[in-house]
Amino acid sequence: MKYSCLLYQKVFIFLVSSQQITDMKLHKKKKSYRASNLPPGTMAYKGKKQTVTTNIEIVNYSKDHYKMFHSNNVEDAFNFKGNDHVTWININGLNNLEDIETVGLHYNLHPLTLEDIVNTNQRPKLEEFENYLFIVFKMLYIKNDTELHYEHMSLIVGEDYVLTFQEADGDVFDDLRERLSTSKGRIRTQGSDYLMYTLLDAIVDNYFTVIEAFGDRVEDLESALFQSESANNDTPGVIQDLKQEILKMRRSIYPLREVINRMEKTDCVFIEEKTHSYLRDLYDHIIQVSESVDLYREMIWSLMDMYMTIISNKMNEIMKVLTIIATIFIPLTFIAGIYGMNFKNMPELRTENGYFILLGVMFVLFIFMLIYFRRKRWL
Repeated sequence: MKYSCLLYQKVFIFLVSSQQITDMKLHKKKKSYRASNLPPGTMAYKGKKQTVTTNIEIVNYSKDHYKMFHSNNVEDAFNFKGNDHVTWININGLNNLEDIETVGLHYNLHPLTLEDIVNTNQRPKLEEFENYLFIVFKMLYIKNDTELHYEHMSLIVGEDYVLTFQEADGDVFDDLRERLSTSKGRIRTQGSDYLMYTLLDAIVDNYFTVIEAFGDRVEDLESALFQSESANNDTPGVIQDLKQEILKMRRSIYPLREVINRMEKTDCVFIEEKTHSYLRDLYDHIIQVSESVDLYREMIWSLMDMYMTIISNKMNEIMKVLTIIATIFIPLTFIAGIYGMNFKNMPELRTENGYFILLGVMFVLFIFMLIYFRRKRWL
C-alpha cells in the first residue's frame, strides 16, 4: 500500500510537470528569422518608434545671422540650399519613408544611403560620396533618470548643410541648440564640418553620462553582494540583464571608434584642416569611453562568480553547522543505542539511578564537545 501511494504521487508530479512545460511552450513567443531579401536600395523601416508625422527642425545660421523654425513639410527645408549660411536640418521620424525619399532626391543622396538611414540594425559606419559624407551611429541617453534609450541616427554632411535623421523626438543636442542661438563659442563662425564635429561630440559626451550611470548600478550591485541579506534569487537575473545591456552598449560604441578614426584621417574637401585637431580630441574621448565599457564588462562578468562564491560560502556555513550538530549527537546516539539493546545481562540496567547517571554523562559529553568546538573556532 505504501509503495502504491508513492507510485501514484510520482505519476501525479510527472503529469503536472509535463503540463507546466507544455503551457510554457505554448506561451513562449516564437521568433522569426526569415530574411527579407529586398533589392539593394529598398527602404524598409523595422524600428519600434513609430511617429504620425515627420517633425523637421531647421536651423540656418552664420556669424551674424540665426534663424530656427519647425515644420511638418519636408519641402520647407529646401529653401536654404545654396546660400552663404550653414543649414542644419534635423528630421524626426524614420517610418515616413516618402518624406525621407523626397529629401534624398533633393540632396541627391544615393539609394543605399537612404536604405541605411531607415535600417535601425545598421552598425555605425562612415561612407564618403562625391558630394557628401554619410555617418551612421547610435545615440544613447537616459530618460526619466532610469530608462536607457537606444536610438538609430544618421548624419549627412555637405558643403554648407548637415542633415540628421532620428527615429523620434528627443535627443542630446539641447546644449548645442543653445550655443547656436546665443552665439556662444566658435560654432557660428565655422562651417558644416565643425557642426558635424559638435554633433558627434555631443553624442560621445553623453556616452560618458550613460556609462557613469551604468557604472553606479554595477558598483551598487557589487557592494550589495557583500551583504549576505542582499544576495537573493533575483540577483542572477539582475546580473544577466546587466550583461545584455553592456554588450548592447559595446556594440553601439565600439564601431564609432573606427568611424572617428577614419574621419580624422580622411582628405574630404568638406572637412577643413583645423577641424582635424578637434576630431583627434574626439577620438581620444571615444577611446576613453570604450575603455570604461571594457572595465564594467569585466566587472559584470566577475559579479556572477562573486555571487556563486557567496552562495557557496553560505552553503558551506550551513553544512558546517549541520555537520557539527551531527557530530555532537553521534556519541550521544551511540550511548543511547548501547543501552537500548534488549539484553538481560546488562548490569547498568539494574542500577537504581542509572537513568539519571546516563543522562548526566550525555549532558557532560555534550557540553565538552561544545567547548571543544568553540576553542577550535568551528562555532
